[in-house]
Amino acid sequence: MTQATLKPGDFTGLASDYSQHRPDYCPSVLNALLGLLSKPVQDVDFVDVGAGTGIWTRMVYGKGVRSVSAVEPNDDMRSNGIADCAGTSIRWLAGGAEQTGLPDASCDWLSMASSFHWADFDKATREFHRALRPNGRFTALWNPRLIEVNPLLVEIEAHLDTLRPNIKRVSSGRSGITETLAEQLWASPYFEDVVYLEGRHVIAMTPERYMGAWRSVNDLRVQLGPEKFEAFLAFVGQRISGLDAIEATYLTRAWSARRKD
Repeated sequence: MTQATLKPGDFTGLASDYSQHRPDYCPSVLNALLGLLSKPVQDVDFVDVGAGTGIWTRMVYGKGVRSVSAVEPNDDMRSNGIADCAGTSIRWLAGGAEQTGLPDASCDWLSMASSFHWADFDKATREFHRALRPNGRFTALWNPRLIEVNPLLVEIEAHLDTLRPNIKRVSSGRSGITETLAEQLWASPYFEDVVYLEGRHVIAMTPERYMGAWRSVNDLRVQLGPEKFEAFLAFVGQRISGLDAIEATYLTRAWSARRKD
């Protein structure tokens, strides 16, 4: 698939950059989410839906849960995830938020990391309720950048407005669905006991990784179009030229809700 035919939410052709360069999530938030579960970690069956290439999936796997399944609709992302998870017992499945393909009451914890904004809220939460066991939890989380703590990143982000004024970031994790997610979960007939958590961590990225992270982004490619997106990448490359590392602070934001019986 070429950039000209790329559609919102379609990461075909972007999976390699996504796999190699996207950031992980705050370890402290992961530890806190595990603490909300009703079972010891070693007894937890975990499912990551919209798993992408398995960045969050592998973090949870590393905590010693009983089983891990990754559900991903995009063939390109899933094949990269399978390769990245070689040597683990993580099971990969084709499926999406609205139709996971999971058996009824088959998991204790189900998450969507940096992907729930693509899902149909009502259909997805109904499906998660079906797949979760009693007292199981659903977690939606994102890891947006805190660009305001680094003037260079503020300058780079501001340049987007010169290419397309009032551009809307779909998956920032600090806008859109996240503005009302707690209220939506509390109002859902499928979930209760909604808890919000956040934490920060810093990644010192090489220029190559920083550029790769931008190349893995879907929403900007779609909104800017091929020519303007390449112009943006050229601007970023010029601004970070000569730097050994770019310090990026990430804010992990997580909403966890318990399955309503």
